[in-house]
Amino acid sequence: MPLAAASLALALSACSATGGSVASTPAPTQGKRIKGIPATRQPTRTAPRDATVQMVPGLEGVIGANQGQLTRMFGQPRLDVWEGDARKLQFTGTACVLDVFLYPSTGSKEPHATYVETRRSSDGQNVDRAACVAALKGK
Repeated sequence: MPLAAASLALALSACSATGGSVASTPAPTQGKRIKGIPATRQPTRTAPRDATVQMVPGLEGVIGANQGQLTRMFGQPRLDVWEGDARKLQFTGTACVLDVFLYPSTGSKEPHATYVETRRSSDGQNVDRAACVAALKGK
């Protein structure tokens, strides 16, 4: 209770210091530009475009593959994460972790692999992507 009384006293003293009213800044009106503040722009919508495909030697068969093909190649994914229309599948082995990113294309509703990231299972350091793919295929 003493804390509430102290808070009330502090609030009242602030009012008396400003002549009994609390100072506030007026809200900007719609469409009116205020000097020194940049005008806001309305967001624009653009048509989705095809994802850029990562072409690296050793990733043939992975890049361009769909979820079913990747599962046949590497087994069940450890993670299967959807973000909007994009998908990430994660495959793991003793040697490395493989993250495969799948995006839809204009020619197909089903997402296909366009990019991969790899790292060591032990410490998370980057490893060669083709070597990781080969190690996981042979597990």
